[in-house]
Amino acid sequence: MRILVVSDTHGNEYALRQTISTQPEAELIFHLGDGAREALSIAEEFPNRQFRMVCGNGDFGYSALLPDSGMEETAGPRIFYTHGHRYNVKMGIYQVVCAARERKADILLFGHTHNPVWAYHDGLYIMNPGSLAYGTPTYGFIDITDAGIAANITELQL
Repeated sequence: MRILVVSDTHGNEYALRQTISTQPEAELIFHLGDGAREALSIAEEFPNRQFRMVCGNGDFGYSALLPDSGMEETAGPRIFYTHGHRYNVKMGIYQVVCAARERKADILLFGHTHNPVWAYHDGLYIMNPGSLAYGTPTYGFIDITDAGIAANITELQL
């Protein structure tokens, strides 16, 4: 199973659509906030894909539609996902890592900082896909197979 991870699109509907189109094998797409308007709109264009979305600090008016965080169990691993602002990720990831561990997550997904991160620490895979709107546009993908978990963060070629 391939999972596409995007965050912080900040109104860049074109970049989000391009990213989804470049990953046709991604069955599940996580949008980690600050782009709720375009994420909800584009999800309707891809009815054969599953979308999981959270509300970011810049998603004014969407807090009634989208949660701050979520848990997903796919093909084995438990995934905790959030935008990250409520866990002060710009000051460090300790709080969000603790939240993931409390939920017994195998994978932690967060955004907010616009800085891509892919790490593994004491049994927890940690990904921040960066931003599709600021700086070099980046996104992440995760492959879950019988052999294990593999992931990458890549630049979107516009």
